Amino acid sequence: MTEQPHILLVDDDSDIRELACDYLKEHGLSTTGAANAEQMWHAIHAREPDLIVLDVMMPGQDGISVCREMNGAIPIILLTAMAEEADRVLGLETGADDYVTKPFSPRELLARIRSVLRRERRSTLPGADRVNGLLRFDSWVVDRLRRQVTDPAGSTVVLTGAEFDLLWALASQPGVVLDRDTLLVTTRGRDAAPFDRAIDVLISRLRNKLGNRDLIKTVRGGGYQFTAAVEAD
Repeated sequence: MTEQPHILLVDDDSDIRELACDYLKEHGLSTTGAANAEQMWHAIHAREPDLIVLDVMMPGQDGISVCREMNGAIPIILLTAMAEEADRVLGLETGADDYVTKPFSPRELLARIRSVLRRERRSTLPGADRVNGLLRFDSWVVDRLRRQVTDPAGSTVVLTGAEFDLLWALASQPGVVLDRDTLLVTTRGRDAAPFDRAIDVLISRLRNKLGNRDLIKTVRGGGYQFTAAVEAD
């Protein structure tokens, strides 16, 4: 029997926490609740989760600082009561894989969790199946099966699930201009809401981690294009 994905849900509102945990358990997910960041770190040490659902506004260490400290090590969906685009951008800039705006339905949260978990297991780029193993460019190596990126010095570069899928989407089709809608589906699933800035933020994060803005070209009115010569194994 396949082990259930383990979700750590962190929210200081006990009603929200218990309701969401119960709903996720009913739909086949192992779930642990935590009321704050301190409890969250203890829970992670006891059993590392497959994904963290993390409230932004908590007493003590807040969700944004937790997300920065995590630095992509574990997939994160932020829970935020802030509906403004700038606040959503801030959440994505900290390394979150997705966000859900309060008030939310447990059904929506479940859909977002499943989408991120799918993304962690495999790349979702339409047409990318023609490349099954490694991509190499400018002494970088992208390993699809291990979902690992190695820089020219041989060090592993930590990417979030969305960042990895975005890199794979672009690098597996060098020279092809991919529009934002295509990339949004690639990084957030087909249930993604239209939010163009989400892709722009991911592109910015990816450029910073690659240390070369010229690898990914912005095509005005079109989208983004990977400019390096790529070898596929």
